Amino acid sequence: MSFALFNDPSSLAPQRAIREDLPGGGFLLRHPEPLQPYARCIGAWLDHWALTTPETLFLAERDTSGDWRKLSYRDTRRLVGGLAQALLDMALPAGAPIVVLSDNSIDHALLLLAGMHVGRPVCTISSAYCRLTRDYSKVHGMLDSLRPALVYAAEPGVYGPAMASWSGSAPRLFSQHADQVPGALAFAVFAGTQETPAVQAAHDAVRPDDHAKYLLTSGSTGLPKVVINTHRMLTANQQQIAQVWPFLNRHRLTLLDWLPWSHTFGANHNFHMVLAHGGSLYIDEGRPAPGMIDKTVRNLREVQPNFYFNVPRGFDMLLPYLEQDDNFAHAFFDQLEAVFYAGAALPQSIWERLEGVARRTRSRPVWFTSAWGATETSPSLTAVHWPIERAGCIGAPLPGVELKFVPNGGKLEMRVRGPNVFPGYRDAPEQSAKAFDEQGYYLIGDAGRLMDEQRPEAGVAFDGRVAEDFKLMSGTWVSVGTLRLRAVTALTPLAADVVVTGHDREEVGLLVFPSPAAKALAPGVLAERLRSALQSLRNEGGGSSQTPLRARVLDDAPNADAGEITDKGYINQGAVLRRRAAEVMALYSNVPDERTVRL
Repeated sequence: MSFALFNDPSSLAPQRAIREDLPGGGFLLRHPEPLQPYARCIGAWLDHWALTTPETLFLAERDTSGDWRKLSYRDTRRLVGGLAQALLDMALPAGAPIVVLSDNSIDHALLLLAGMHVGRPVCTISSAYCRLTRDYSKVHGMLDSLRPALVYAAEPGVYGPAMASWSGSAPRLFSQHADQVPGALAFAVFAGTQETPAVQAAHDAVRPDDHAKYLLTSGSTGLPKVVINTHRMLTANQQQIAQVWPFLNRHRLTLLDWLPWSHTFGANHNFHMVLAHGGSLYIDEGRPAPGMIDKTVRNLREVQPNFYFNVPRGFDMLLPYLEQDDNFAHAFFDQLEAVFYAGAALPQSIWERLEGVARRTRSRPVWFTSAWGATETSPSLTAVHWPIERAGCIGAPLPGVELKFVPNGGKLEMRVRGPNVFPGYRDAPEQSAKAFDEQGYYLIGDAGRLMDEQRPEAGVAFDGRVAEDFKLMSGTWVSVGTLRLRAVTALTPLAADVVVTGHDREEVGLLVFPSPAAKALAPGVLAERLRSALQSLRNEGGGSSQTPLRARVLDDAPNADAGEITDKGYINQGAVLRRRAAEVMALYSNVPDERTVRL
């Protein structure tokens, strides 16, 4: 049922923040409320809900017949106990993680929970490294770096080749067709193991600073870094969020979510939020991609979540369905109380279109909210816990977070400290040391500014990456974050996102990731519309640094696994420019090309 968020003023914490000025023009920002006690470990959440609300639905997924397979908290705890016992019986190497190669699923969740329950760290690698390539060198490099105790995948048809060609000796575990792989283990047999008191003893021995999981940063070159996530980081972060979103402790969440558990948004923010507060998670087998978005639409019709998390591309692909199908729009918004978008990444045009559909289908408002963080911070550092009217605000610091602003190249670099910040990268002492300043603040690399200099409680505006701004040949600085949002808005509905170009060149340009609407247009029509949008930007003024004079339409979407989308959900400008250097060259070439437009 809907919980009518705005009918209860106490559902959201009041806006509060304390500013402390520092020498040199910087300042600290923090929440005045202390962080309250939090769970010792991830498994404590599952034990609590299995005892207090055993019949409540926890996990659901589509089975092969198209029906929902559902597990209550009691069922989940029973299966986790059996899996945990099986892991203990294997006497796996101490400290070696369980590694998962496949997509989100109930079995995937159960194995992760079982490992963490008895102190065995877990790690999910993006399924794309096995599904979308025949070159398995990258996933093999990750496995070599992780040195897993056990490797799991849903079935060997898709994931078997990558596992078979890997030289590691870790046992292989499959949910389906394990008998087709010599020596492989069957998940059903594992899950059917009888739990003994050894599971409780191992669970009792888990300490807050033990490694709970490893997440891999998305890097554009070389192998990703292995980010340590401790139990303390993860449980503290959910307590921090709950203190500014008190409704989480009063109203049960119902989520439908596709966001992959190989990234912190889906794995830590969303999955753990459901588990920490005894909610229900429907695993969405769809995603924002052609041929897959229809599955999400079908699931949204049935599940009708009361909180919806997505990235900008996800909302962009849903909007045509919401705008053209009143029945779907009513189903989507009927129980919905809040829409959460990735920090600072939602174009205002998408916001306004979503709001327009909501106004057409219901009388009560929908709360638009956001947050900011990273893989290294569990992930949330700030959150919006008040009504806002437009995108751009990433909220205010959560209780227990210290947010330091340091002048850096015309921007304010943000650095962070708190119980939800990681201790370092696994087996990488030099990288770990470079990740922190002399006072122990994590160098996250993002810039920010106060929404209102006189009212720090009004929150922080995201101001791009510290290193992404550049100079034109004239010496004029280009503020990439500001221009990107202006450009995406001006190019609506043609651009899913843009990358700003022009480093050491005479003029600013854009690489355009086309939306489905753009792809449906004939090249000549698309070119004219892009040219018109560029002219509109030019007419707004702002000088050469805010006036792109050329744009080039790209053939494909940004590739998260190549580092082109950050774990914060926005475009990694540098990674795109490096990976698509040939496109930049074509953009500034004077050779006629139907994918490039110029003013």
